[in-house]
Amino acid sequence: MTINEIESYAQNFSEEEKAICKNLSQYINRNLSSTESKLWHGHPVWFIEGNPIVGFSKEKKGIRLMFWSGKDFNEEALNVHGQKFKDTSIFFNTTEEIHEEDLTRWLHKAEQIQWDYKNIVKRKGELVRLK
Repeated sequence: MTINEIESYAQNFSEEEKAICKNLSQYINRNLSSTESKLWHGHPVWFIEGNPIVGFSKEKKGIRLMFWSGKDFNEEALNVHGQKFKDTSIFFNTTEEIHEEDLTRWLHKAEQIQWDYKNIVKRKGELVRLK
């Protein structure tokens, strides 16, 4: 995903929200170079072999960074949990809240710990662990 696509996604956001999105996308791209990324369901998402692993979106509480398999990361800071699946999130309201050491660790875990969301419809909602 290019910076232009991120800028287009965030064009109506506040300056701080734009900066958060740019910061996150640059950091994700640097640390997950083997992924593909695109706007998916309206927001930036990174995939490994078609399986979504990380993405972010604007919500009322801030910019939400979501990891599809994050519940298995055992990371206290990723404390916003999905209801049905293995996703977990954290919200950012300033760029200062983004700690590169944490983000690096989470992105590494996103590569190492994956549930098969790509085939969830085919499996009628059942998740299977890939890694």
